[in-house]
This record gives sequence, structure tokens and C-alpha cells, in this order.
Amino acid sequence: MDLMEFQGKDVFRAHGIPTTPQGQIATTAEEAHRLATEYGAPVMVKAQVLTGGRGKAGGVTYCPDAAAAKEAAEAILGLDIKGHVVHKVLVEKASDIAEEYYLSLLHDRVSKGYLAICSVEGGVEIEEVNRTQPEKVAKVTIDPTAGMTDELANQILDSGAMPAETRDQQVDLLKTLYDGFVAADATLFEINPLIKTTDGRIIALDSKVSIDDNALFRQPEIESLEGPVPPGEMGDDLEAKAKEQDLQYVKLDGDIGIMGNGAGLVMSTLDVVAQAGGEAANFLDAGGGATAESMAGGIAFVLGDPAVKVMMINIFGGITRCDDVANGVLGALDMLGDVTQKLVVRLDGNSADEGRRILEESGHPNLVSASGMIEAAEKAVALAKEA
Repeated sequence: MDLMEFQGKDVFRAHGIPTTPQGQIATTAEEAHRLATEYGAPVMVKAQVLTGGRGKAGGVTYCPDAAAAKEAAEAILGLDIKGHVVHKVLVEKASDIAEEYYLSLLHDRVSKGYLAICSVEGGVEIEEVNRTQPEKVAKVTIDPTAGMTDELANQILDSGAMPAETRDQQVDLLKTLYDGFVAADATLFEINPLIKTTDGRIIALDSKVSIDDNALFRQPEIESLEGPVPPGEMGDDLEAKAKEQDLQYVKLDGDIGIMGNGAGLVMSTLDVVAQAGGEAANFLDAGGGATAESMAGGIAFVLGDPAVKVMMINIFGGITRCDDVANGVLGALDMLGDVTQKLVVRLDGNSADEGRRILEESGHPNLVSASGMIEAAEKAVALAKEA
């Protein structure tokens, strides 16, 4: 379960992690004006969506007075940030920033433990820093049986080239962050930026928090956050709609719709699309026992995303028969009618020959067949670039 910034900061506060003074949510410009008047200028008005890049998209604004806060909220509410429509903004007192850093804790499947990532280069896209200046991004494995000791905390902070003058605060924050991360059953605690204020305090200016869905029964306060929020306001609209339809769907930022049967196969499909130079628009797992009906529903859902230029369907037939999949693909196209996107279909496994025969003999102009996964990805990427 991914949390918005204001929810993540509430989790931080609950576990004693220093962050910004408590702000409040506004859903109208008038509410933002009232809150800014109440807090006293200056304030920050920040879009609450489950995606990064809010600042570059105009979703984060410094406001020197209440009138500016109202104007900022008017501009941000309704804004589309990477397919995420802004329904609410966080209004909080602005902080005086002296320096910006990066710090995160996450699950590490390689070491089967936790990983700390630390960098003195905060406040920017850490992925870009990692690509261009990897020596400035420290990645240190944490042994869960040993936990976060003073020695390990200093090792992490030294590796990230963090400044020495506020080291005691940094160590305390990192140890508190680790304790909160474990207690909250989190899979990610990210602070970008972690800041030093002009009066020398180290606090989390932002939050990115993900909680293990399988442990939500131990986190009733966090689990209850989702309920009161109307569909379409808890993260991406498409993800909310997918959840209503019991689809295993995640919205991404690219233009190639992805559908497969089984999470592992879909993840591999994302990789080969990236290797072919493309970018996935989503992750949709049709499940190991996909039927013609479920395939049709999934295809209709993916093609309903206006960002999708091409769809790649990658099926390995096991329990799922590929001839059923082929009939599902054709049924979906009949149901949808005026489809403009091309569908690159790769079938393998149970009844794959029969499935490919059905698709080929249909002569449908939107269908493109591929015999292998890499070939399918390359065709999908090429078609997306032409579209």
C-alpha cells in the first residue's frame, strides 16, 4: 500500500521521525487560502499524488502569502501529473532550507534483508544522480538480525558523504527511521529531500512510504486510510478503477500497454520492453488461470488508457489455453469496436499453435503476431515510435 506524502508524514510522526510541522489537506482553493491564513506565510502548496516529479510538473509551489496559496491551489487542483489527477493539496508551513540530502530504507531481495541508500545529493531525482554520479549514491546492506547500530549508521552516513557537523542528529534520525520502518511493516521509507534547516535541524521535508500489503492486518490505522477516500482520490484513477474490477494493475509512465499471465512473466515483459528501448504504460497480470472473458476485460482496460499507443500481450499457456486467449483477444476487439492501437501478441505453451492459427486466420488489421518475447517487445517499441 502506497501512501501519499501527508499520510507518510503522519506515519513518520507516529514513530518519532522529525519532519515538517503538521499541515492539512485542502480540496479547494478557498480551503488553501484559509489554511495559509491560519498558519501564517510563507507556506508550501503540494499536490498529493502517488508519483514523483511533482515539482517539475508544477505541483509544488512556495507561497509567500495566503493569496498566492489560493492561486497555487487553483493551478494545482485538477492538474494531471504523469496520469495522476490531483484531487487534493497539502498546505503546510514552509521550512527554511540550508542543505538537501537523500535517505531511504527498503527491502532488498538480493541480500534478503534491508538496504539503506544515502546521498549528500538530495532534492533531485536520485535515479539520475545514480546514473551520472554513482559514486555519490551509497548503498549499504542492513542485517535485520543486527538492526541499526551506531556503527552501521555512521558507516551509511560516511558512505553517503553526509556532512559531519550534524552527525549526531543524522545518526539519531537514521536509527529512528529504521525502528519506524520495521514497526510499520514498511517496504520503503524514502526521504527526498532530507534537509538541514537554517537553524541546524535535520528533518524530513518529504515522505514516500510503502507498506507491505500482507502485513496490513497488523497496521489497522494505516489500512483504514484507504477506506474513507473516494475512488479516484486514493492514487491513480486507473488503479482505483482496476481495483474495483479485481484487476492486478499498476499504472506506469510509458506508452506501451503490457498484459501477461503471471506476475513473473509480466515483470520479465517490462524488462524486455525496456531493453528494446520502450517504456511500459502499465503492469497488468491476467493471472495464471486467465480465461477468454478475463483477457477481454483486461485488454479493454489497458486500451482505455489514452497514454497507450501499442499493447503487448505476452502469454505462456499452462492452465491457460492459448486458443482461449486468442478467442479472448478477438472477442475484446469485437466488443471495443473502433480500436486504433496495434496489439502485438506473443503466445507460447499450451495450445499455442492453435492460438496463433486463430489470430492469423482472423486477418484482423490491429493484430501483430510474434513468435518470441524479445521479438514481440521490439515490434511493440517500433510501433509505439511510429504512432
